[in-house]
Amino acid sequence: MFNSITGTITGKFPKQLFIENSGIEWDICMPDSNLDMLGPVGTEAKVYTWLQHTDMLMALYGFASNEERSVFLDLLKVDGIGAKGALKIMSSVSSGRLMEVLEKGDIEMLEKIPGVGKKTAGKMMLALKGKLTISENTKVVRVAVSSPYSDVITSLVSMGYDKKVVEQKISDLVTVLSSDSGFEGKSQKEKEDLIFRRAIVELA
Repeated sequence: MFNSITGTITGKFPKQLFIENSGIEWDICMPDSNLDMLGPVGTEAKVYTWLQHTDMLMALYGFASNEERSVFLDLLKVDGIGAKGALKIMSSVSSGRLMEVLEKGDIEMLEKIPGVGKKTAGKMMLALKGKLTISENTKVVRVAVSSPYSDVITSLVSMGYDKKVVEQKISDLVTVLSSDSGFEGKSQKEKEDLIFRRAIVELA
């Protein structure tokens, strides 16, 4: 089959990437955490792929690195987690953060990840603890478990921003936005998305 696709990014949407290669535009399912690792629309990117082909559907999944794809494939080994479930999990938490939670045996934190319930968390802990690996070339950012925006910090630092600068910027944004009733009424995912977008603009 094919291992990767290199081309020009033509569209970035939640859990979806469009990339054009030799006149063909590919529609690829991609975790939000991996989308954040790629450049903006118009830039070139290399996407590592995995093809799901069944009697009912055909879908192409993409990842920012071979290591990220390996994490996805490891998640598929867990009973009860399919491709869409793995995509949702990786969209909600970075691979480095997931590995950290598993290594600590923090079952309660694992249960809080969207797409992971109590039973699935137990299965993940049993199947993956001590088995997820990320190469030395992949930057793993460790952040405080208690931070409600740790995944936002992880994504930004993985993009090359200084950790201390990012933490201060996120803290400042949360302070400002918390005074807005509209912000407080949003879901945690909506808050994270808003803070991430604002941080990118202000850190640029």
